[in-house]
Amino acid sequence: MSGPDVLFPVRNNFYLGAFQRAVNESHGTHKLSDAELVDKDCMVYRAYIALGQYQLVVSEIQDAAPTALQAVKLLALYMSGEKEKALYSLGELLADSAIASNLMLRVVAGTIYIHEQDYNEALKHTHVGGNLELCALNVQIYLKMHRPEYAEKQLRAMQEIDEDHTLTQLANAWVNLALGGAKVQEAFYIFQELAEKYASTVMLINGSAVCQMHMGQFEEAETRLVEALNRVMFLTLWYYDKEMLFFFFCNSSFPRPTDYFTNTTTVACFCILSWWQ
Repeated sequence: MSGPDVLFPVRNNFYLGAFQRAVNESHGTHKLSDAELVDKDCMVYRAYIALGQYQLVVSEIQDAAPTALQAVKLLALYMSGEKEKALYSLGELLADSAIASNLMLRVVAGTIYIHEQDYNEALKHTHVGGNLELCALNVQIYLKMHRPEYAEKQLRAMQEIDEDHTLTQLANAWVNLALGGAKVQEAFYIFQELAEKYASTVMLINGSAVCQMHMGQFEEAETRLVEALNRVMFLTLWYYDKEMLFFFFCNSSFPRPTDYFTNTTTVACFCILSWWQ
């Protein structure tokens, strides 16, 4: 029987989008095994990537580092704009049968190919699962491919592993949003419950706002998005491309008065929040 996850505070904050808090929590982890040290460093460096600190990650991870950290370095390289170099090096790592099954390498491969919008290639490296993060990536990929039925199947597999895990809850909210109808209200409750249980992050605020826009609650959604914008401006956080949904939703998906979401602050919010995992 495995013991408690000593890295839970680091992982959970990262999954919720509380990246600086994840970094801070890592300083309180002690007496870790070699494997746990690698896991911790991976989470911390991924948090720095999410914070836009690409060069810090590239410069600190050495060539002799374990495979998992080499994969994270490639993600930083890719996000910094050196996409061709990162894709070439990623292909080399994945071609090495001795390390191709490394879980973090597969997570990074899935993440990068999602950014490339090459969803079939992403699935080649994520579809067999291996941990909840790979399963969550599968959910995102299937939703991007407009295959909610496959996303639901993957979600059920996650629920069988750990129904209460943060990643499972987030995946449940994503699927509910994709299904629409009464499921949107359920997604809203999930985002709210996670915010109340752990912390209200930009990612959770934006998730709630998307739900409110689906439900026609545009004024409430605008209030949330302005709050998210203020947090982003204060923390200088840069997120994945998920929040581009807000610009899309507000400009094409919903019937609304023409003067909704046209003030400068809200437009700036849509432009700044541009991130997906």
